[in-house]
Amino acid sequence: MIIKNKKALIFGFISTVTASLIFATSAEANSYERQSEQTSKLQAYLKFTKVVQIIEEQYVDDINASDIINNALKGMLSNLDAHSSFMDAKETKELQVQTHGEFGGLGITVGMKDGALTVIAPLEGTPADKAGIKAGDIILKINEQATIGMTIDKAVSIMRGKPQTPIELTIVRKGETRPLKIEIIRDIIEIQSVYAKTIGDDILYLRITSFDQKVVQGMQKAIKKHPNTKGIIIDLRNNPGGLLNQAIGVVDMFVKKGAIVSQKGKIPEENLVYNATAENTDTKTPIVILVNGGSASASEIVSGSLQDHKRAIIIGEKTFGKGSVQVVMPINQDEALRLTIARYYLPSGRTIQAVGVTPDVEVSYGEIKKAEEGISIKERDLQKHLESELEKVDGKKVKKAEKIDKTVITETQIYKDSQLKSAVDILKALIISK
Repeated sequence: MIIKNKKALIFGFISTVTASLIFATSAEANSYERQSEQTSKLQAYLKFTKVVQIIEEQYVDDINASDIINNALKGMLSNLDAHSSFMDAKETKELQVQTHGEFGGLGITVGMKDGALTVIAPLEGTPADKAGIKAGDIILKINEQATIGMTIDKAVSIMRGKPQTPIELTIVRKGETRPLKIEIIRDIIEIQSVYAKTIGDDILYLRITSFDQKVVQGMQKAIKKHPNTKGIIIDLRNNPGGLLNQAIGVVDMFVKKGAIVSQKGKIPEENLVYNATAENTDTKTPIVILVNGGSASASEIVSGSLQDHKRAIIIGEKTFGKGSVQVVMPINQDEALRLTIARYYLPSGRTIQAVGVTPDVEVSYGEIKKAEEGISIKERDLQKHLESELEKVDGKKVKKAEKIDKTVITETQIYKDSQLKSAVDILKALIISK
């Protein structure tokens, strides 16, 4: 027993010494890594300073260090991602005007897709929409200025301008053999964000054009106005996004508990989770959501979150894939950085950024042709029909066609929209099964 105890003591001593050596070696390794990292960082800074000095001294044209560094910063930020940028004094001032002032615009949201300036969506009723700009159009030129290598901020600043002034966009469109030139007249952009219509007696159709500060209020008002609703279609096609709190509010209307969306970044303070609340929640009414390639940002949060919660069926085409968070940080009194600091994640943990939301049922947009029915006039209606035809021949006034009720979607309109037709059919099946 005594021998065993001595062996145990010796073994314990050796273990302690070994552990101490391991910890010491580990600490030395960590210290070496930190020193190596600091050295590498210092070398990078020195290299940057040396390059700036060489350009300033030997470049063929006169250029000062401030301009060199500003251009370097613009290149640095634009290479991070499509939404980060360095804004000089002029661009920072333009951003302030865009945020707080009145300006003329086209009514389109643009983004970078595969390196090309792409229309996410034209906003309904705006000059761009009326001129025929479509989601997915690639903007090749703005007036005579090529967009290759142009930042989003630069493109937006060129497209904005005084109301009633013209601008010409040269676009590349899928299915067209050559670029199209479209002239648009700038105007003050005023958007109605929520349109409510009915389909039959029991389906409520809600079209959300963008997520401004009145979306949740508008949806609640529309739902309250139609108490006999048995199913809801939410149309988010060509909706470029907007306010995060409105997207969260829309999901919260139909989800009782759990995460709606979360954002994760490098700084712990930016790691946030937005949860649903049980108050005033409708968990029973069947929902179908329409999306396409022009659905982005807040639209993707709404459709993706309700899809993850098994609360809605998503129909249409894959969404744009814009799921990052940007903040504007002043560097000094005149200049600022727009920097991506976090990404959005849906309840299942999947990201939206560059991936988008894939519909449960993928349907391309198009018209559905109905089989033509033969002329069938019953005998009792024949005389009345012929009399009406005689009135036309005799020159008697024919009654004007009844005004179209814009609050109702007709069967003819449904058949002209294959995605909407699929949504109606699936929603009817959900109502019946419920």
